Amino acid sequence: MPDSQPAERPEAPSTGAPVFVFMLTRRDETVPHALELARQALAAGVRHIGFKDVGVDPETLAALARELKQGGATTYLEVVSLDEASERQSAELALRIGVDRLMGGTRPRVVAPLVRATPVSYFPFAGRIEGHPSRLVGTMAEILASAAEVAALPGVDGLDLLAYRSTMDAPALIWAVCEATANR
Repeated sequence: MPDSQPAERPEAPSTGAPVFVFMLTRRDETVPHALELARQALAAGVRHIGFKDVGVDPETLAALARELKQGGATTYLEVVSLDEASERQSAELALRIGVDRLMGGTRPRVVAPLVRATPVSYFPFAGRIEGHPSRLVGTMAEILASAAEVAALPGVDGLDLLAYRSTMDAPALIWAVCEATANR
């Protein structure tokens, strides 16, 4: 798609209410029985459902995305790739299988240009992420600086914050990041 004209992106809920995203994962991997769980979640009325870029093969992820979209769900793919090439491949996979939201990843300068002119909304990690399962590390000041920098990048629609996987007070961290990025 042309880089100069952004594609139409799905609108975020306008109520200001939090959105619950049901993740078909365990230990930062998509579970093998994700398709079965997706069907159960759809039957229960869940409409925001996500999965990781690892744990099952790309064909299964494509089938999962199709099933969720046919069921009326907004789809989320979260990147847990540990190197630049894998993160780029995960972004390309997200585009190929047609998810609505691409979350995670630590290289927004690489990924944002790939998704900017597509319908996929992009929410990379803020802060320094280490390990697998992923952990958010660093000081409050470092995380806030990262959040502000990442949120200001063209093609970034929001942030993926691993507040519950840090040693900080998660609610305080969430509020601080929201304040640091309010005008972005």
